[in-house]
Amino acid sequence: MLFTPARLRQLGALVLVGLLAAVVTGPTGNSDEPLQAAWDSIADPRIVLFLILAVALWVVLVLWAELRGVLTRLTAPVRAPVGAAYGRRGAPIVLNVVLLAIAIIAPQVVSTAAQQSMVTDIGIYALLALGLNVVVGYAGLLDLGYIAFFAIGAYTTAYFTSQSAMPWHAPFTLNPFFVFPIALVLAALAGVILGAPTLRLRGDYLAIVTLGFGEIIHLVANNADGITNGARGAFGVPHLSVHLLGLDYTWGIDPKPYYYLLLAIVVLVMIAFGRLERSRIGRAWAAIREDEVAAEATGVATLRLKLLAFAIGASVSGFAGVMFASKQFFNPQSFSLQASFFVVAVVIFGGMGSRLGVVVGAVVLQGLAFYLRDKVEPADRYIYFGAVIVIMMIFRPQGLVPSRRRRREIELSEAGIGSADSLGSAPAGGRP
Repeated sequence: MLFTPARLRQLGALVLVGLLAAVVTGPTGNSDEPLQAAWDSIADPRIVLFLILAVALWVVLVLWAELRGVLTRLTAPVRAPVGAAYGRRGAPIVLNVVLLAIAIIAPQVVSTAAQQSMVTDIGIYALLALGLNVVVGYAGLLDLGYIAFFAIGAYTTAYFTSQSAMPWHAPFTLNPFFVFPIALVLAALAGVILGAPTLRLRGDYLAIVTLGFGEIIHLVANNADGITNGARGAFGVPHLSVHLLGLDYTWGIDPKPYYYLLLAIVVLVMIAFGRLERSRIGRAWAAIREDEVAAEATGVATLRLKLLAFAIGASVSGFAGVMFASKQFFNPQSFSLQASFFVVAVVIFGGMGSRLGVVVGAVVLQGLAFYLRDKVEPADRYIYFGAVIVIMMIFRPQGLVPSRRRRREIELSEAGIGSADSLGSAPAGGRP
Protein backbone atom coordinates (compact mmCIF):
# COMPACT_ATOMS: atom_id res chain seq x y z
CA MET A 1 0.00 0.00 0.00
CA LEU A 2 2.98 2.31 -0.48
CA PHE A 3 1.83 3.76 -3.79
CA THR A 4 -1.78 4.70 -3.19
CA PRO A 5 -2.81 8.18 -4.42
CA ALA A 6 -2.81 9.53 -0.88
CA ARG A 7 0.69 8.19 -0.21
CA LEU A 8 1.99 9.58 -3.50
CA ARG A 9 0.55 13.00 -2.71
CA GLN A 10 2.29 12.81 0.66
CA LEU A 11 5.57 11.90 -1.05
CA GLY A 12 5.18 14.82 -3.49
CA ALA A 13 4.55 17.25 -0.62
CA LEU A 14 7.66 16.06 1.23
CA VAL A 15 9.78 16.36 -1.93
CA LEU A 16 8.58 19.94 -2.32
CA VAL A 17 9.46 20.59 1.33
CA GLY A 18 12.92 19.14 0.66
CA LEU A 19 13.39 21.46 -2.32
CA LEU A 20 12.22 24.41 -0.23
CA ALA A 21 14.67 23.46 2.54
CA ALA A 22 17.50 23.33 -0.01
CA VAL A 23 16.61 26.81 -1.25
CA VAL A 24 16.25 28.23 2.26
CA THR A 25 19.63 26.87 3.39
CA GLY A 26 21.36 27.82 0.14
CA PRO A 27 23.06 31.07 -0.89
CA THR A 28 21.35 34.40 -0.23
CA GLY A 29 19.84 36.13 -3.26
CA ASN A 30 20.08 39.73 -4.34
CA SER A 31 17.68 42.30 -5.77
CA ASP A 32 19.30 42.30 -9.24
CA GLU A 33 18.79 38.55 -9.80
CA PRO A 34 16.19 37.44 -7.24
CA LEU A 35 15.80 33.89 -8.62
CA GLN A 36 19.45 33.11 -9.31
CA ALA A 37 20.15 31.94 -5.75
CA ALA A 38 17.16 29.58 -5.88
CA TRP A 39 18.35 28.04 -9.15
CA ASP A 40 21.88 27.68 -7.76
CA SER A 41 20.53 25.88 -4.70
CA ILE A 42 18.51 23.44 -6.77
CA ALA A 43 21.38 22.78 -9.22
CA ASP A 44 23.83 22.14 -6.40
CA PRO A 45 24.69 18.44 -5.75
CA ARG A 46 23.58 18.87 -2.14
CA ILE A 47 19.99 18.77 -3.40
CA VAL A 48 20.36 14.96 -3.50
CA LEU A 49 20.77 14.89 0.29
CA PHE A 50 17.55 16.84 0.82
CA LEU A 51 15.63 14.55 -1.56
CA ILE A 52 16.96 11.46 0.24
CA LEU A 53 15.89 12.93 3.58
CA ALA A 54 12.42 13.68 2.16
CA VAL A 55 12.00 10.11 0.92
CA ALA A 56 13.34 8.71 4.23
CA LEU A 57 10.82 10.82 6.17
CA TRP A 58 8.05 9.56 3.87
CA VAL A 59 9.03 5.95 4.56
CA VAL A 60 9.02 6.63 8.30
CA LEU A 61 5.55 8.19 8.11
CA VAL A 62 4.21 5.28 6.06
CA LEU A 63 5.62 2.68 8.43
CA TRP A 64 5.04 4.73 11.59
CA ALA A 65 2.38 2.42 13.03
CA GLU A 66 4.69 -0.61 12.76
CA LEU A 67 7.72 1.35 13.96
CA ARG A 68 5.79 2.71 16.93
CA GLY A 69 4.83 -0.80 17.98
CA VAL A 70 8.44 -1.99 17.71
CA LEU A 71 9.72 1.00 19.72
CA THR A 72 7.08 0.41 22.37
CA ARG A 73 8.13 -3.21 22.77
CA LEU A 74 11.84 -2.34 22.84
CA THR A 75 11.48 0.45 25.39
CA ALA A 76 8.93 -1.27 27.63
CA PRO A 77 11.60 -2.73 29.99
CA VAL A 78 12.98 0.81 30.50
CA ARG A 79 9.74 2.80 30.51
CA ALA A 80 8.04 0.68 33.15
CA PRO A 81 10.55 1.25 36.00
CA VAL A 82 11.11 4.89 34.98
CA GLY A 83 7.37 5.56 34.94
CA ALA A 84 6.93 3.84 38.29
CA ALA A 85 9.79 5.86 39.78
CA TYR A 86 8.43 9.13 38.43
CA GLY A 87 4.98 8.30 39.74
CA ARG A 88 6.27 8.01 43.26
CA ARG A 89 5.78 10.82 45.69
CA GLY A 90 8.63 13.31 45.58
CA ALA A 91 9.95 12.19 42.17
CA PRO A 92 9.09 15.51 40.43
CA ILE A 93 11.00 17.33 43.18
CA VAL A 94 14.05 15.16 42.51
CA LEU A 95 13.78 15.89 38.79
CA ASN A 96 13.59 19.62 39.44
CA VAL A 97 16.61 19.46 41.75
CA VAL A 98 18.59 17.64 39.03
CA LEU A 99 17.62 20.25 36.44
CA LEU A 100 18.57 23.04 38.85
CA ALA A 101 21.97 21.42 39.42
CA ILE A 102 22.52 21.30 35.65
CA ALA A 103 21.56 24.97 35.39
CA ILE A 104 24.05 25.86 38.14
CA ILE A 105 26.91 23.95 36.51
CA ALA A 106 26.18 25.01 32.89
CA PRO A 107 27.98 28.42 32.92
CA GLN A 108 31.19 26.76 34.10
CA VAL A 109 31.52 24.64 30.95
CA VAL A 110 30.58 27.07 28.18
CA SER A 111 32.26 30.05 26.55
CA THR A 112 31.87 33.66 27.65
CA ALA A 113 29.73 34.36 24.57
CA ALA A 114 27.42 31.51 25.57
CA GLN A 115 27.26 32.85 29.13
CA GLN A 116 26.26 36.24 27.76
CA SER A 117 23.49 34.60 25.73
CA MET A 118 22.36 32.65 28.80
CA VAL A 119 21.74 35.97 30.56
CA THR A 120 20.40 38.39 27.93
CA ASP A 121 18.57 35.80 25.82
CA ILE A 122 17.67 32.71 27.83
CA GLY A 123 17.42 34.11 31.37
CA ILE A 124 15.56 37.32 30.54
CA TYR A 125 13.16 35.60 28.13
CA ALA A 126 12.53 32.75 30.58
CA LEU A 127 11.46 35.36 33.15
CA LEU A 128 9.29 37.14 30.56
CA ALA A 129 7.72 33.84 29.51
CA LEU A 130 6.89 32.96 33.12
CA GLY A 131 5.00 36.24 33.46
CA LEU A 132 3.17 35.84 30.16
CA ASN A 133 2.33 32.25 31.10
CA VAL A 134 0.09 33.61 33.86
CA VAL A 135 -1.87 35.59 31.28
CA VAL A 136 -1.91 33.08 28.42
CA GLY A 137 -1.47 29.72 30.13
CA TYR A 138 -3.42 30.22 33.36
CA ALA A 139 -6.15 32.72 32.44
CA GLY A 140 -6.34 32.05 28.69
CA LEU A 141 -5.91 35.69 27.59
CA LEU A 142 -3.93 36.31 24.41
CA ASP A 143 -1.65 39.29 25.04
CA LEU A 144 0.40 40.39 22.00
CA GLY A 145 1.70 43.61 23.57
CA TYR A 146 3.37 42.04 26.58
CA ILE A 147 6.79 43.44 25.74
CA ALA A 148 5.47 46.97 26.51
CA PHE A 149 5.65 46.22 30.25
CA PHE A 150 9.25 45.10 29.74
CA ALA A 151 9.97 48.53 28.24
CA ILE A 152 8.27 50.25 31.17
CA GLY A 153 10.57 48.43 33.60
CA ALA A 154 13.69 49.29 31.59
CA TYR A 155 12.90 52.99 31.17
CA THR A 156 11.88 53.24 34.83
CA THR A 157 15.33 51.93 35.72
CA ALA A 158 17.03 54.53 33.52
CA TYR A 159 14.86 57.30 35.01
CA PHE A 160 15.63 56.52 38.65
CA THR A 161 19.24 55.31 38.51
CA SER A 162 21.08 57.75 36.25
CA GLN A 163 21.24 61.50 35.65
CA SER A 164 22.64 61.03 32.14
CA ALA A 165 20.96 57.94 30.66
CA MET A 166 17.93 59.92 29.40
CA PRO A 167 17.05 63.62 29.08
CA TRP A 168 14.20 63.08 31.54
CA HIS A 169 15.41 61.78 34.89
CA ALA A 170 14.61 61.87 38.58
CA PRO A 171 16.13 64.62 40.77
CA PHE A 172 17.85 61.86 42.76
CA THR A 173 19.46 58.52 41.95
CA LEU A 174 18.68 55.11 43.36
CA ASN A 175 20.49 51.81 43.43
CA PRO A 176 18.94 49.54 40.76
CA PHE A 177 17.93 47.11 43.51
CA PHE A 178 15.60 49.77 44.92
CA VAL A 179 14.02 50.20 41.49
CA PHE A 180 12.79 46.58 41.40
CA PRO A 181 9.67 47.26 43.53
CA ILE A 182 9.04 50.58 41.75
CA ALA A 183 9.17 48.98 38.30
CA LEU A 184 7.04 46.09 39.52
CA VAL A 185 4.32 48.44 40.78
CA LEU A 186 4.41 50.71 37.72
CA ALA A 187 4.22 47.78 35.29
CA ALA A 188 1.36 46.21 37.26
CA LEU A 189 -0.43 49.57 37.28
CA ALA A 190 0.03 49.82 33.51
CA GLY A 191 -1.44 46.33 33.20
CA VAL A 192 -4.48 47.37 35.21
CA ILE A 193 -4.90 50.58 33.17
CA LEU A 194 -4.75 48.57 29.96
CA GLY A 195 -6.91 45.74 31.22
CA ALA A 196 -9.71 47.64 32.95
CA PRO A 197 -11.38 48.93 29.75
CA THR A 198 -10.34 46.06 27.46
CA LEU A 199 -10.67 42.77 29.34
CA ARG A 200 -14.38 42.61 28.55
CA LEU A 201 -13.16 41.67 25.08
CA ARG A 202 -12.16 38.12 24.26
CA GLY A 203 -9.97 36.17 21.89
CA ASP A 204 -8.84 38.00 18.75
CA TYR A 205 -10.36 41.32 19.88
CA LEU A 206 -8.28 41.37 23.04
CA ALA A 207 -5.18 40.36 21.07
CA ILE A 208 -5.62 43.32 18.68
CA VAL A 209 -6.04 45.80 21.57
CA THR A 210 -2.92 44.57 23.37
CA LEU A 211 -1.05 44.60 20.08
CA GLY A 212 -1.94 48.27 19.68
CA PHE A 213 -0.83 49.04 23.24
CA GLY A 214 2.56 47.45 22.62
CA GLU A 215 3.04 49.47 19.43
CA ILE A 216 2.05 52.70 21.21
CA ILE A 217 4.70 52.17 23.88
CA HIS A 218 7.30 51.32 21.23
CA LEU A 219 6.52 54.39 19.14
CA VAL A 220 6.51 56.71 22.15
CA ALA A 221 9.90 55.37 23.25
CA ASN A 222 11.24 55.79 19.72
CA ASN A 223 9.91 59.31 19.05
CA ALA A 224 9.98 61.06 22.44
CA ASP A 225 13.55 62.33 22.09
CA GLY A 226 13.23 64.79 24.94
CA ILE A 227 12.10 62.10 27.37
CA THR A 228 13.54 58.71 26.38
CA ASN A 229 16.43 59.85 24.16
CA GLY A 230 14.53 58.39 21.19
CA ALA A 231 16.13 55.85 18.89
CA ARG A 232 19.56 56.52 20.43
CA GLY A 233 18.51 54.62 23.53
CA ALA A 234 19.56 54.89 27.16
CA PHE A 235 23.30 54.99 27.96
CA GLY A 236 24.99 54.82 31.31
CA VAL A 237 22.48 52.91 33.44
CA PRO A 238 24.56 51.71 36.42
CA HIS A 239 25.07 48.03 37.09
CA LEU A 240 23.49 46.29 40.04
CA SER A 241 25.46 46.74 43.24
CA VAL A 242 25.23 45.91 46.94
CA HIS A 243 26.61 48.18 49.68
CA LEU A 244 25.36 46.85 52.97
CA LEU A 245 26.96 46.00 56.33
CA GLY A 246 30.48 46.30 54.99
CA LEU A 247 29.69 44.28 51.85
CA ASP A 248 30.55 46.13 48.63
CA TYR A 249 29.91 44.22 45.44
CA THR A 250 29.10 45.47 41.96
CA TRP A 251 27.86 43.40 39.06
CA GLY A 252 30.24 44.35 36.24
CA ILE A 253 30.55 43.08 32.70
CA ASP A 254 31.05 39.45 33.73
CA PRO A 255 27.79 37.63 32.82
CA LYS A 256 28.07 34.94 35.52
CA PRO A 257 26.83 37.03 38.49
CA TYR A 258 23.84 38.19 36.43
CA TYR A 259 23.13 34.60 35.41
CA TYR A 260 23.07 33.27 38.96
CA LEU A 261 20.93 36.18 40.15
CA LEU A 262 18.51 35.56 37.28
CA LEU A 263 18.49 31.84 38.05
CA ALA A 264 17.54 32.56 41.66
CA ILE A 265 14.78 34.93 40.57
CA VAL A 266 13.40 32.43 38.04
CA VAL A 267 13.33 29.66 40.65
CA LEU A 268 11.54 31.89 43.18
CA VAL A 269 9.00 33.00 40.55
CA MET A 270 8.35 29.38 39.56
CA ILE A 271 7.76 28.40 43.18
CA ALA A 272 5.45 31.38 43.79
CA PHE A 273 3.45 30.74 40.62
CA GLY A 274 3.19 27.06 41.47
CA ARG A 275 1.53 27.90 44.76
CA LEU A 276 -0.64 30.47 43.00
CA GLU A 277 -1.79 27.94 40.41
CA ARG A 278 -2.89 25.53 43.14
CA SER A 279 -4.76 28.23 45.05
CA ARG A 280 -8.38 29.32 44.68
CA ILE A 281 -7.21 32.08 42.33
CA GLY A 282 -5.45 29.55 40.10
CA ARG A 283 -8.55 27.35 39.95
CA ALA A 284 -10.65 30.40 39.10
CA TRP A 285 -8.27 31.27 36.26
CA ALA A 286 -8.58 27.71 34.97
CA ALA A 287 -12.37 28.04 35.04
CA ILE A 288 -12.20 31.31 33.10
CA ARG A 289 -9.86 29.76 30.55
CA GLU A 290 -12.12 26.75 30.04
CA ASP A 291 -15.43 28.64 29.77
CA GLU A 292 -15.73 32.22 30.93
CA VAL A 293 -19.53 32.29 30.69
CA ALA A 294 -19.87 29.18 32.85
CA ALA A 295 -17.30 30.53 35.32
CA GLU A 296 -19.19 33.81 35.68
CA ALA A 297 -22.45 31.94 36.11
CA THR A 298 -20.99 30.01 39.03
CA GLY A 299 -19.94 33.17 40.85
CA VAL A 300 -16.36 33.70 39.66
CA ALA A 301 -15.48 37.42 39.49
CA THR A 302 -14.12 37.09 35.96
CA LEU A 303 -13.18 40.72 35.30
CA ARG A 304 -11.38 41.16 38.62
CA LEU A 305 -9.45 37.92 38.23
CA LYS A 306 -8.48 38.70 34.64
CA LEU A 307 -7.22 42.08 35.82
CA LEU A 308 -5.21 40.30 38.51
CA ALA A 309 -3.66 37.99 35.91
CA PHE A 310 -2.77 40.97 33.72
CA ALA A 311 -1.25 42.84 36.66
CA ILE A 312 0.83 39.86 37.85
CA GLY A 313 2.11 39.10 34.36
CA ALA A 314 2.95 42.76 33.74
CA SER A 315 4.77 43.08 37.07
CA VAL A 316 7.08 40.16 36.20
CA SER A 317 7.81 41.78 32.84
CA GLY A 318 8.64 45.08 34.55
CA PHE A 319 10.90 43.21 36.97
CA ALA A 320 12.74 41.65 34.01
CA GLY A 321 13.10 45.13 32.50
CA VAL A 322 15.17 46.26 35.50
CA MET A 323 17.53 43.32 35.07
CA PHE A 324 17.85 44.00 31.35
CA ALA A 325 18.48 47.74 31.73
CA SER A 326 21.11 47.31 34.44
CA LYS A 327 22.93 44.68 32.38
CA GLN A 328 23.40 46.47 29.06
CA PHE A 329 22.54 49.33 26.75
CA PHE A 330 19.01 49.31 25.35
CA ASN A 331 16.96 51.25 22.82
CA PRO A 332 13.36 51.03 21.53
CA GLN A 333 14.29 48.24 19.13
CA SER A 334 14.78 46.00 22.16
CA PHE A 335 11.01 46.22 22.72
CA SER A 336 9.73 45.68 19.19
CA LEU A 337 6.61 43.82 18.17
CA GLN A 338 8.86 41.01 17.02
CA ALA A 339 10.15 40.55 20.58
CA SER A 340 6.59 40.39 21.90
CA PHE A 341 5.67 37.71 19.37
CA PHE A 342 8.78 35.78 20.33
CA VAL A 343 7.76 35.66 24.00
CA VAL A 344 4.34 34.31 22.96
CA ALA A 345 6.09 31.70 20.79
CA VAL A 346 8.26 30.65 23.76
CA VAL A 347 5.17 30.10 25.93
CA ILE A 348 3.31 28.09 23.30
CA PHE A 349 6.40 26.14 22.23
CA GLY A 350 7.34 25.22 25.80
CA GLY A 351 3.81 24.41 26.92
CA MET A 352 1.06 26.80 27.97
CA GLY A 353 0.35 26.59 31.67
CA SER A 354 3.60 24.75 32.42
CA ARG A 355 6.19 26.70 34.42
CA LEU A 356 9.01 24.29 33.59
CA GLY A 357 7.79 24.12 30.00
CA VAL A 358 8.13 27.84 29.26
CA VAL A 359 11.65 27.88 30.75
CA VAL A 360 12.62 24.90 28.59
CA GLY A 361 11.04 26.66 25.61
CA ALA A 362 13.25 29.70 26.21
CA VAL A 363 16.32 27.47 26.48
CA VAL A 364 15.56 25.62 23.23
CA LEU A 365 14.51 28.58 21.06
CA GLN A 366 17.18 30.97 22.30
CA GLY A 367 19.75 28.16 22.22
CA LEU A 368 18.82 27.62 18.58
CA ALA A 369 19.26 31.36 17.96
CA PHE A 370 22.73 31.26 19.52
CA TYR A 371 23.68 28.20 17.45
CA LEU A 372 22.54 29.84 14.20
CA ARG A 373 24.20 33.17 15.00
CA ASP A 374 27.46 32.38 13.16
CA LYS A 375 26.03 29.93 10.65
CA VAL A 376 22.99 31.60 9.08
CA GLU A 377 22.36 35.05 7.67
CA PRO A 378 20.29 37.22 10.06
CA ALA A 379 17.49 37.56 7.51
CA ASP A 380 17.19 33.77 7.23
CA ARG A 381 17.14 32.81 10.90
CA TYR A 382 13.41 33.27 11.37
CA ILE A 383 12.78 30.70 8.65
CA TYR A 384 14.39 28.12 10.91
CA PHE A 385 12.40 29.34 13.90
CA GLY A 386 9.21 29.10 11.87
CA ALA A 387 10.04 25.59 10.67
CA VAL A 388 10.80 24.36 14.20
CA ILE A 389 7.58 25.84 15.61
CA VAL A 390 5.44 24.48 12.73
CA ILE A 391 6.87 20.99 13.18
CA MET A 392 6.34 21.26 16.92
CA MET A 393 2.71 22.30 16.54
CA ILE A 394 2.04 19.41 14.16
CA PHE A 395 3.61 16.61 16.17
CA ARG A 396 3.37 17.96 19.74
CA PRO A 397 0.78 20.73 19.96
CA GLN A 398 0.72 20.61 23.77
CA GLY A 399 4.33 21.88 23.89
CA LEU A 400 7.68 20.48 24.96
CA VAL A 401 6.78 20.06 28.64
CA PRO A 402 3.01 20.44 28.81
CA SER A 403 0.99 20.88 31.96
CA ARG A 404 -1.23 17.96 32.90
CA ARG A 405 -4.36 20.00 32.18
CA ARG A 406 -3.18 21.06 28.73
CA ARG A 407 -2.14 17.51 27.82
CA ARG A 408 -5.58 16.26 28.85
CA GLU A 409 -7.27 18.99 26.75
CA ILE A 410 -5.31 17.96 23.66
CA GLU A 411 -6.11 14.27 24.19
CA LEU A 412 -9.84 14.98 24.66
CA SER A 413 -9.88 17.27 21.62
CA GLU A 414 -8.24 14.57 19.47
CA ALA A 415 -10.94 12.18 20.71
CA GLY A 416 -13.63 14.66 19.62
CA ILE A 417 -14.53 15.75 23.15
CA GLY A 418 -14.40 19.45 24.00
CA SER A 419 -11.94 21.94 22.57
CA ALA A 420 -8.20 22.44 22.85
CA ASP A 421 -8.50 26.22 22.51
CA SER A 422 -7.14 27.76 25.70
CA LEU A 423 -6.93 31.36 24.51
CA GLY A 424 -10.33 32.45 25.65
CA SER A 425 -12.29 32.38 22.40
CA ALA A 426 -15.88 33.48 22.65
CA PRO A 427 -18.41 30.65 22.89
CA ALA A 428 -20.75 30.01 20.01
CA GLY A 429 -23.47 32.60 19.93
CA GLY A 430 -21.78 34.76 22.55
CA ARG A 431 -20.69 38.33 22.20
CA PRO A 432 -16.96 39.11 21.73
